[in-house]
Amino acid sequence: VSPTVSPAVPPRHMDSVLDILDILESPARGGFPGTAAALGRGLGICSTPGCRAVLGEPPRIPERPSALTPGQWQLLTDLLSHDPATPELGAVLAPDGSTVALGPLLAGIEVGLRSGGFGRPLPALDPPADPLLAVTIAEALGTSFLLTQEGDNNTTALGPGGCWDDVENPQNYTLRGPPSPVPDPVAIGAMDGVVLGAQLARGPLPVVELLRGYYGTGNGSEAGRPPSSYRRRNFGALAGQGRLEKEVAAVLGVLRTLSPTPELLRDVGTQEVAAVAHKAAREFSKRYVECPAIVPRCLWGARPYRGTPAPLQPPLGSVFLHHTLEPAWPCRTFSACARAMRDMQRFHQDTRGWDDIGYSFVVGSDGYLYEGRGWHWVGAHTKGYNTQGFGIGIVGDFTTTLPDPDTLALVRDELLPCAIHSGHIRPDFTLRGHRQLGHTDCPGNALFQEIQSWPGFQ
Repeated sequence: VSPTVSPAVPPRHMDSVLDILDILESPARGGFPGTAAALGRGLGICSTPGCRAVLGEPPRIPERPSALTPGQWQLLTDLLSHDPATPELGAVLAPDGSTVALGPLLAGIEVGLRSGGFGRPLPALDPPADPLLAVTIAEALGTSFLLTQEGDNNTTALGPGGCWDDVENPQNYTLRGPPSPVPDPVAIGAMDGVVLGAQLARGPLPVVELLRGYYGTGNGSEAGRPPSSYRRRNFGALAGQGRLEKEVAAVLGVLRTLSPTPELLRDVGTQEVAAVAHKAAREFSKRYVECPAIVPRCLWGARPYRGTPAPLQPPLGSVFLHHTLEPAWPCRTFSACARAMRDMQRFHQDTRGWDDIGYSFVVGSDGYLYEGRGWHWVGAHTKGYNTQGFGIGIVGDFTTTLPDPDTLALVRDELLPCAIHSGHIRPDFTLRGHRQLGHTDCPGNALFQEIQSWPGFQ
């Protein structure tokens, strides 16, 4: 008798989830919109008091739908029945290289569908709170910041990010630091849940179609940026810091009225709730809306640093701007930018004989920054000045053309202000093009002309 083989569980990639949703929600196979959200609740994605107040008590634990293979069902139950203590287990890798927790994403989708007239109407909350923000981010943020307030000062309320074991076949995701109730995948899933829930509330669309269009498919191999790479901007437009603060306070008010009152809120007064909401909204906005996302080395497939890196002493006074020249074409997808990073690192280590890729950060035209030497280690980007500033390279040859406006804005309006308020560069920093400090045409005539109008340029 052959030994029992465990069913083939698909990789933890958004494409695998979309294949499953396609089966569950396609009318041709007897499915209907909202099936996935209901399944998710049956499996436990909406187990918090605030989420249950909005979406109702979960349906009973479902059986495996006959259309799904045992491996697909295994993946779905693994992703959706995770314990709130380990939220990262409910996450998948999206084609844009970001890691998305499915719980807040599906909860936002269900609220969107029901607001748009699909399924049971949503209850009116007392005090009034926005159901979409309540189930995606407001409750999670409020409780996370209440917990850190009561705990010791070393606990964090947001983050960290993490890394997959293998980007092509993701199975295990490991956080790169002590977990908070809102690690990066939960924040990202919540932002996506808000953006997509708001879209569904305006007019129902088949959920799979909505998600395929939003994330792009095929591990980021298509030609342009998917809408998901704009999530920070789009979430900020829907729920800026002021709105988020108001909704965190409102949902904590709703929690207070539930019986029995959650332990967390027992001795918390109105002023304290207001202070927690203010802090939570400000910290979340700083980290996830105003600052650009950085793809860590482990995700783009970096080789190890050779030798011992020398630490930088922040805050630094300079930023040096480069173009990569090779590759000469901007990269517009996660897979293309990750490949460009590996090629540059190989060239810098094997041909130039450097310890690592020279740049501190590299900017793709996919909406992401890629970590090179990062904030903490001396780079090899601007000879004679490497200890004094960060070297930022933009992928492409910008001798005669410019990076697209979104890519310029990412550096000018997000990366530089974010580096100031996170203490990496001084508020009075100077920005220079590489050619001002060495015999080179870098960062290209067109780009050098452009940065002369930027803040800090000298």
